Amino acid sequence: MTPARHPGRGAAAQLVGLLRQYLQGPSPVRVRAWDGSEAGPADAPLVVLRSRRALRHLLWQPGELGLARAYVTGDLEVPGDLRAGLSAALRTVRAQGTVPRSSLSDKAAALKTLARLGAVGPKPPVPSGEVRLRGAPHSRGRDRHAISHHYDLPPEFYALLLDPAMAYSCGYWSRPPGESGYSLAEAQRDKLELVCRKLGLRPGMRLLDVGCGWGSLSLYAAEQHGVQVTAVTLAREQAEYVREQARQRKLEELVDVQHRDYRDIPGGWYEAAVSLEMGEHVGDAEYPGFAAMMHRMLRPQGRVLIQQMSRGANAPGGGAFIEAYIAADMHMRPVGETVGLLENAGLEVRSVDAMREHYTLTIDAWARTLERNWDEVVALTNEETARAWRLYLAGGGLAFEERRMGVDQILAVRPTEDGTSGLTGTLRDWYKECAPR
Repeated sequence: MTPARHPGRGAAAQLVGLLRQYLQGPSPVRVRAWDGSEAGPADAPLVVLRSRRALRHLLWQPGELGLARAYVTGDLEVPGDLRAGLSAALRTVRAQGTVPRSSLSDKAAALKTLARLGAVGPKPPVPSGEVRLRGAPHSRGRDRHAISHHYDLPPEFYALLLDPAMAYSCGYWSRPPGESGYSLAEAQRDKLELVCRKLGLRPGMRLLDVGCGWGSLSLYAAEQHGVQVTAVTLAREQAEYVREQARQRKLEELVDVQHRDYRDIPGGWYEAAVSLEMGEHVGDAEYPGFAAMMHRMLRPQGRVLIQQMSRGANAPGGGAFIEAYIAADMHMRPVGETVGLLENAGLEVRSVDAMREHYTLTIDAWARTLERNWDEVVALTNEETARAWRLYLAGGGLAFEERRMGVDQILAVRPTEDGTSGLTGTLRDWYKECAPR
């Protein structure tokens, strides 16, 4: 596209003018429009509008979801480091400290400008990767659909993104990245070992893994600690993958994989239970039942470890984009509220460890792997899916970095009727340099 002859009259200048008027301050971005024009602060992140359709996404769906649709479809591009661009733009908006103008006259003037630019038109098609859920929130059918949308991507996709153990949760970085070759694979191994130590796993014990994912913890606990694991997942692809991994590693007698809803887990009387970043999918109204189930499944003096994402007291957590493209019906709460729900179920919370910075490092590693394997990811899925995950990792990493989201390991025990916890071990036992026994 050849540059506009009169940059001041081009689409970019008019759009930057609208941003200044709306925000009552400087534009947080520099804009390059479809007509080749460019305007805005020279040191601001560059946003490229490849077509008028990018604006139509916003007109039909104002806010985060409209921006996400424009980015996922490729109508809007942010060259360079996407997370850095998002961070810089948000800092500019926050620094202004003004309330955006949204009077009827302002909206009418903006619509007139957009119409003059040819941006007003039919509603663009919704990207195919956007989930459309039906039924009551967290009903069994809706939960199956939501989990399937997120986790039933081919295992090969996750293999391109994650570490060799396929651990899709926050790692535990016991050393700085890169030190003596320390990488994501080692950080995930250290997380798995840390969980096993906190649970006090010993050969012959029974472990319930609720929301087992791709089986990283179930397989590790069976292989390294000799425990009998019941691994539960609602995602069919995951269940089949974990069963095959157990077969290949000759762990079939130790790892029982169940494809079912957590509300339908039979039996109980486990010595330990764990849930790694599955609680975010339970739902607020259903969480007391989830906590009660964990209590019911444990023997007296049995331990449970919940690793779960949280949100800041005044932060929303999740968001329209993540719920539409990545994790539908996700719910986060401040960690203190989760602790209260576990205590109300009869569990005694013994430790809470914040791992927020560890998630920033984990997401950084995933994002680098995604970019390194970009062509393979696109070939395996499609361009829109790859771009959705790029946006997800950029936004998620920024949320953890800015303390809008966190992740915590909560260790609890089911005491006996007389209050005996049976909890042994010290912080030194848990946190000394992790390595397989």
